[in-house]
Amino acid sequence: MGSSLSNLNDGTNGLAMGPSLGDIPESCVASVFMYLTPPEICNLAGLNRSFRGAASSDSVWEKKLPPNYQDLLDLLPPERYHGLSKKDIFALLSRPIPFDDDNKELWIEKVTGRVCMAISARRMVITGIEDRRYWNWMPTEESRFHVVAYLQQIWWFEVDGTVRFHLPPGIYSLSFRIHLGRFTKRLGRRVCHFDHTHGWDVKPVTFSLSTSDGQAASCEYYLEDVEREEALGQHKRGCWIEYRVGEFIVTGSEPTTEIQWSMKQIDCTHSKGGLCVDSVFINPIGDLKDYRKKAFVKQA
Repeated sequence: MGSSLSNLNDGTNGLAMGPSLGDIPESCVASVFMYLTPPEICNLAGLNRSFRGAASSDSVWEKKLPPNYQDLLDLLPPERYHGLSKKDIFALLSRPIPFDDDNKELWIEKVTGRVCMAISARRMVITGIEDRRYWNWMPTEESRFHVVAYLQQIWWFEVDGTVRFHLPPGIYSLSFRIHLGRFTKRLGRRVCHFDHTHGWDVKPVTFSLSTSDGQAASCEYYLEDVEREEALGQHKRGCWIEYRVGEFIVTGSEPTTEIQWSMKQIDCTHSKGGLCVDSVFINPIGDLKDYRKKAFVKQA
């Protein structure tokens, strides 16, 4: 296989001379690259000069960038992106872009070019966060924001947040990243403490989201279910868990989309504690055409 590709590339085919990959016009290669993913394009760039030229073409990378990529660039100082090719802009935006005092991040997926977002717990409204009897901010390298909110004990548990941004059209999911137990490092090893962890198996936590155009979703999870976890051989304590709240659709008809979310357990008949709240993730999970196709199938 490798020798055959090499023969095509250098113009030899066994004993006879024949066409090679180098004979394909760069414009034709670029047309093919429109249908490939960015990693695939980069892998093929080294085959020959035509492939290398097509792999650097602005027309190719313009199609890989999200339609709102200028909104992402506007979060950066102009000198960071002025004069860059579209390929270099894609590479720049595929790395996290912090904004809002470094409490939020945006980036694009390297394979799909879709926009992702993360919001730190510092940008959420947390009941009792000012009282150190209940909550503490805990520095850690285990969070992309380098800090998490740690709950020692509380009766009324509620975490709310909102974000407003011009997201590209598509289907998105929202999830909370949380951790049962407090973790530290001792002699270079990660150690978890569960002395405050309690109350999450009594009643479920309610998660919800809503959008400015009227979409809504909600679900409930027991953050701890010892019997079920032991039966399955799975334990949530000491692990970061992403709880998916639901999905929402951005059609592009509005200039910006506002997303609100919450996580609450406000049954004051029992206390709960020993929980780390890190962040909320908004991730793209599909294109609008996927949604329209599903809707068409349901109607049929």
